[in-house]
Amino acid sequence: MTVRSVRFGLMVALAGGLVGAVAMPLEAQEMIAEPLLTPEAIQLGQAAAPVQVTGVRLEPGATGVEIILEAGGEIAAPSLQTTGNALIVDIPNAVLALPEGQEFQQVSPTADIAFVSVTQVADDQVRVAITGVDAPPRAEVQPGSLGLRLTVLPGVAGTTAEAEALQIVVSATRTAEAVTDIPRSVTVIEREQIEQQAQVSRGLGDILGQLVPGLAPTTGSASQFGQALRGRNVLVLIDGVPQTTNRNAFRDLQTIDPSAIERVEVIQGPTAIYGDGATGGVINIITRGPAAEGVVRRTRLGLTTDFANLSDSFGATVEQYVGGRVEDMDYAFTASYDYAGGFFDALGNRIPSDPNAQGGLSDTGSLNILGKIGVDFAENQRLQLTFNHYEATQTTDFTVDPSIGAIAGRQRSRAIVGLDLDTPQTSNNTLLSLDYSHSNVLNGDLKGQLYYRDYLTRFFPFDGRAVASLGNAIFQSEVDSIEWGGRLQFDTPLAADDTLRLLWGADYNNERTAQPVNIFDPAPFDASGGLTYRTTGQRTWVPPLNQDSLGLFAQLNWQASDRITLLGGIRHERVGLTVNDFTTLAGNAVQGGDLAYDATLFNLGGVVDITDNIGLFANFAQGFSLADVGLVLRNAPAGFSVNTLRPEAQRVNHYEVGLRGNWQGLQASLAGFYNSSELGTTFTAPGEILRAPERIYGVEATVDAQLSESWLLGGTASWSKGEIDRTNTGTYTPLDGFRIAPLKLTAYVENQTTPGWRNRLQAIYSGDRDAFANDSVFGQRLVNSYFTVDYISQLDVGPGTLEIGIANLLNTDYFPVVSQLQPSELSNAAARGRFLRLGYSFEW
Repeated sequence: MTVRSVRFGLMVALAGGLVGAVAMPLEAQEMIAEPLLTPEAIQLGQAAAPVQVTGVRLEPGATGVEIILEAGGEIAAPSLQTTGNALIVDIPNAVLALPEGQEFQQVSPTADIAFVSVTQVADDQVRVAITGVDAPPRAEVQPGSLGLRLTVLPGVAGTTAEAEALQIVVSATRTAEAVTDIPRSVTVIEREQIEQQAQVSRGLGDILGQLVPGLAPTTGSASQFGQALRGRNVLVLIDGVPQTTNRNAFRDLQTIDPSAIERVEVIQGPTAIYGDGATGGVINIITRGPAAEGVVRRTRLGLTTDFANLSDSFGATVEQYVGGRVEDMDYAFTASYDYAGGFFDALGNRIPSDPNAQGGLSDTGSLNILGKIGVDFAENQRLQLTFNHYEATQTTDFTVDPSIGAIAGRQRSRAIVGLDLDTPQTSNNTLLSLDYSHSNVLNGDLKGQLYYRDYLTRFFPFDGRAVASLGNAIFQSEVDSIEWGGRLQFDTPLAADDTLRLLWGADYNNERTAQPVNIFDPAPFDASGGLTYRTTGQRTWVPPLNQDSLGLFAQLNWQASDRITLLGGIRHERVGLTVNDFTTLAGNAVQGGDLAYDATLFNLGGVVDITDNIGLFANFAQGFSLADVGLVLRNAPAGFSVNTLRPEAQRVNHYEVGLRGNWQGLQASLAGFYNSSELGTTFTAPGEILRAPERIYGVEATVDAQLSESWLLGGTASWSKGEIDRTNTGTYTPLDGFRIAPLKLTAYVENQTTPGWRNRLQAIYSGDRDAFANDSVFGQRLVNSYFTVDYISQLDVGPGTLEIGIANLLNTDYFPVVSQLQPSELSNAAARGRFLRLGYSFEW
């Protein structure tokens, strides 16, 4: 991530739950050298009479202190400034009316804050002065109808705003923790970065592939199959709600539009903190919240086109955001629609609508609607309702030309016009969640969540007449899933000074997922040369899978000293799965039954601040994932019984050690990892799972530097190697290319050319991988390297900002890794060539 665009997301303890909470993003510069709120940014109302401040309370927490000013009415928004090691908060139109006198003082409320005072400095002005031990603290303001709350965190001595970037607070660990206190690799992508990257691509897989170390480059399709994190699958969450189904469709990143996202937090490496599925890590997507003050209305309009074909590639985007606060209630609403036209490669050829047999993004219209309402209905309680609906439907007359398969040698897939399909590719995701938080239960925080999710994704048809297990039919499958569940957690202090905390609770999830198929008439299909699809009926490919899971967890966090933090925890998961009798597409009768899974997992880690600028971290963590039972059942032979399956969960043991450096104008990190599992989940054609021992290891590095006030540069490096014991004899051979990505290098340089004009060049390099002797096997083909450059520019024009993005600036002709790995010529589609995005955004 860039140094400039890193921002802090301070999680207000009483303003929202860690899952689905409202984050207040603040520029890193503001967090150390400038006030969080300036007089110019605040429209002060003229009160008829000063508001009386009748009480002052301090509530020390794990990372700072809450300062609560109690009053008989709404307190005007304050101004903030720093002087020396003190943060000064001046509140206008207010007078002190404290029962203990006209002044409040407290010495050393926390180890990092030396002194807090509340005094009357003028007839109608109250001042809160907070003095830090080593640096001025930073604070977040939360106004209320009967007072004001300041969430105060300690500052960092001897750093500039950019060097303080590693102090970002994240919630993907289920509690708000500073990145520097987490004993593992974490990447945080803020709203500013999302908006910047959306200038060249609105695909979430593209954005994360560019910014997240350890995550494979984008697939260029609707699927993240082949975009593994540290060689394994990721668990995708939206406000803490799981997006992965037990019949894994690998479209978890095509469930929300970037316009609805406030930040993305990525935990690299296996973890069980949220339960099943995170063997490679967690991608926690946090939706947008209300404006920090007043009402904000933001509009964005955009156009996009490929240079190779302006008319056929034309697309457009419109976004509208409205967020604000009314007394104790806050709200945020976002609506967006994006239409993408045809995609063309660097040679000017149209890319097929299903480029690598996993779904395409061209000729697609996508709609996203987000609504969020929060109420602080008591002093320390909050309720928040979130709704998000996303749908993307591909409407196209183009498909892959089947005649390309008859040409000898490796061929580039190509598109052909004339597709007649009544049931197009689509993804629909509807999410509803209710979050509750209480900051004074057992002297700690309580977070609760109830959620509901309705999901459907439909794939492109497939001619399976040559495959008996596919019923010798032309068919089109879809994954239908409904799930609901809840989370309950307590963050309980076990020591008076809050240096020892216990996070404990339970998660429950119920999911019902099936995979039906549309069967097509072969006569019109053949007569049209594979272009016309006429439905003759529906059949079951994967029967309804009814799954219940219950997880119990406890996590201990001990700040052993000013320089040492230790964490350790345990999670026990129990899963039940029920499948009824059914018949496969091949006509094989399968006896249903019940399966039971359970797993107990542990984690242990620590962070040691070697110096004020260098931190060492190490951890052991276990993650687990359940077998894709549906994938096994759809290929089951005659007489197969569900009860004969091996139900054991894949348990991954993960070891990681790393360094973080944080100097003035420079941040860097280096991490090495090793993980292993006795039961793998490697996919083999035509859709089976190989359960065999696996081991994966690698190295990741990041660097961000501010060379001057106007120049930034940085980059990342990711390398990994993976092996599998296919015969379970101790002989390991390389894992396929869908699991292990080639070397990935990214770099950027950014310049503030003028006060209102910023320019950025960013590049990504994907290396070679030649690990197999037989390149005709699925996932084992030779992978060639490629290098691309993007240009991003933002220019203040009139009341808003003109946005210019040119993707693949050099018009490099290359093939995504997932295309190169496909043995079929029909799936060997090239990547998109040079294309342009123009946008204009403004607030009103």
